[in-house]
Amino acid sequence: MWRALKSIFFIIMVAEFIFGNLSNGFIVVMNCIDLGNKRNFSSVDQIITILAISRISVLWQTFVSLFQNTYYSFSLVDETKVRIGIFSWIVSNHFSLWFATILSILYLLKIATFSWPAFLYLKWRVKKVTLIMLLGNLVFLILNLTEVDIHIEDLIHQLEKNTTWDSKVSEIKKLSMQVRLKITLFSLIPFTVALTSCLLLIVSLWKHLQKMQLTSKGRRDPRTKALINALKIMISFLLLYAAYFLSYLISWISKVHENTLAHFVGITVGLLYPSGHSFILILGNSKLRQTSLLGLKWLRCGKKHNKLTIA
Repeated sequence: MWRALKSIFFIIMVAEFIFGNLSNGFIVVMNCIDLGNKRNFSSVDQIITILAISRISVLWQTFVSLFQNTYYSFSLVDETKVRIGIFSWIVSNHFSLWFATILSILYLLKIATFSWPAFLYLKWRVKKVTLIMLLGNLVFLILNLTEVDIHIEDLIHQLEKNTTWDSKVSEIKKLSMQVRLKITLFSLIPFTVALTSCLLLIVSLWKHLQKMQLTSKGRRDPRTKALINALKIMISFLLLYAAYFLSYLISWISKVHENTLAHFVGITVGLLYPSGHSFILILGNSKLRQTSLLGLKWLRCGKKHNKLTIA
C-alpha cells in the first residue's frame, strides 16, 4: 500500500516540477525578451520575473532533495557545503514568499478603492512602499540566515564531539527540525501581510462587482467579466499561498514524528504554489496570456501541418 502511495505522490511531484519549470521559465523568457525590445521594465514585471526565478530555484532544490540521503550527506560534507546547501534553500524560499507578498501589496494599492486615510496615504506612495518592502524583506532574510548559522555552528561542534553514528544522526535530525521551524516562523510575516492584502483586495473587488451588476447587464458586461476573473485569480492565489504555508507545518510535523507519508504529502502540497500560481500569473497578465495563446496556436498548426505532410 505504501509503495503505491509513494509512486502516486512521486508522479504528482514530477508533474508539478515539470509544469512549474515550464510556466516560470516562460515568464522569465518573455519578460527578458520584452526588456530587450523596450529597454524598460515596470515594477510589476521586475517583481514577477524575480519571483519566477526564485520559484524555479525552489522547485529544483525541492526535487533534488528527494534523491539525496540528507543524513548521509550532512555527516560527510564539510561545513561550507552545509551552509551553501541550507542558505541557498532559505534565500530562494524567502524571495519566493516575499516577492509574492510584495506583488499582492502592489495589486492592492493599484486596484482597490478604499477611502481610508491610511490606505490613500500608501496608495499615493506606491514606489516608496515597494522600496521599503524590498529593503525590509532583506532585513528579515539576514536575521533568518543569522539564526540558522548559529544552529549550524552548534551542529558542527556537536559532530566534532560525538563519534558514534547514532549520535551524529540525532544531531542532524535536530538541526533539520530547527531549520524548518525557523523558516516556518519567519514565513509567518509575509504570509500574514499577503493574507491581509488579498482579503482586502477581494473585499474591494466584490463591492465593486456588486455595484457594477446593479448598473450593467449582469455577467455579460466585459467589465463585470474582468472583475469576476480578477476575483478568481486572487482567491486562487490566496488558496495556493495558504497551501504552501501549510506544507511548512506538515513538513515540520513529519520530521518531529518521523512520518515519511506526511513528508511526501507536505512536498506535494508545497509544490502546488510555485507551479500553480505562475500559471495564474500568466492568465492574469494580458501580455503573457496572449503570447501563450499564440504559442499554443502555433503548436496546433505545426501538428496539423505535420499530419498533412505525413498523409
